Amino acid sequence: MSALPAEAGESDAILRRAKDGDDDAFAALVAKHESMVFSIAWHFFADRNRGEEIAQDVFLQLYRHLGRIETRSHLLFWLRQVTSRRCIDEVRRAGPKRVSLDDAYDVAVASAASDPLMTRRLREMVAALPERQRLIVTLRYQEDLDPADIGRIVGMPVNTIKSHLHRALLALRKKMGVES
Repeated sequence: MSALPAEAGESDAILRRAKDGDDDAFAALVAKHESMVFSIAWHFFADRNRGEEIAQDVFLQLYRHLGRIETRSHLLFWLRQVTSRRCIDEVRRAGPKRVSLDDAYDVAVASAASDPLMTRRLREMVAALPERQRLIVTLRYQEDLDPADIGRIVGMPVNTIKSHLHRALLALRKKMGVES
């Protein structure tokens, strides 16, 4: 139990040092949170390169706005929020995704959740969801956030988050051929 308060104090100290211009402390912040930021972006796009680009942009933005970050919990919230918004902005800038008919195909869905084909197909189906639903599903199941936290990150009421999540899960079940 004493490790958590010590870690919290250490994290706050690193944040203070980074805000004071200590580049090593900023590097420590990046190292501590880069996997979380990359994970959100990678699961949103299912593309390693885009995930890395988003993460790099988010940490550059953090460097510019570090003075506004108050606590380590604020930092975590800020990183999730900025990463989420950056993913949506990227989709909007790119416009609708065009796929040739030759490349569009349906894959039979396997029953085992640990099946790599099933995992890939599920990732593809999540990637095909509308951007808000995709983001909410990613934050809920990849980052294991509850609807209230997601609502604060994306700036939506909790019931709207629940509605988006419900619609996304229905769409995924329908695509998988699972009766609700």
